Amino acid sequence: MRVCVDPHAGVEVVLPRRSPERAAAEAVAELRPWIERRLREASAVQEHIAARGDRLPYLGEELVLRAEAGRTRVHRRGGVLHVPAGDPRPALERWYRRAARAEVLPRLDAATRALGARYTALTIRNQRTRWGSCSTMGAMSFNWRLLLGPEPVLDYVVWHEACHLKVMDHSDRFWVLVRSHCPDYEASRRWLRRHGATLVL
Repeated sequence: MRVCVDPHAGVEVVLPRRSPERAAAEAVAELRPWIERRLREASAVQEHIAARGDRLPYLGEELVLRAEAGRTRVHRRGGVLHVPAGDPRPALERWYRRAARAEVLPRLDAATRALGARYTALTIRNQRTRWGSCSTMGAMSFNWRLLLGPEPVLDYVVWHEACHLKVMDHSDRFWVLVRSHCPDYEASRRWLRRHGATLVL
């Protein structure tokens, strides 16, 4: 059985096959204090997102959204994002994905050069629970939503994954390597734990 509380979707209970439906109600009753705490956190996330108004974060900056009838793509001019009228989120996600590749690529190249390591591929994704990954074959993946956070957080995640090219686990040796290249990484980890749920459009 799995119980999830999502800031956007609410409470979800996934039962094993052939489990009686009352098992879901029993799980919710047993986990009520935890669920209520997570729902309060989810409400705070929604309030944070609503408070943005017509602005979106971009690596610590605030970009103003300006809707334009007839526009299909997002275009940035200085601190303004010109977006399609109506619901601009699909176009905004495409724009953030392109921007993520442009932001991650030079950081990843610099990190791997410093480590004397090589990666085999770079993809930009929209994982629900992961900010980045490094496969055993050296394929690197990063979540475009990192661009909605501060720049040091993106830097940390890039270094984290690049260091996995040298050490594939999360042993002490791995964290020593991360710290040697990203001394303030713990602050970024804390920031992601506390604010990661707010990194949505």
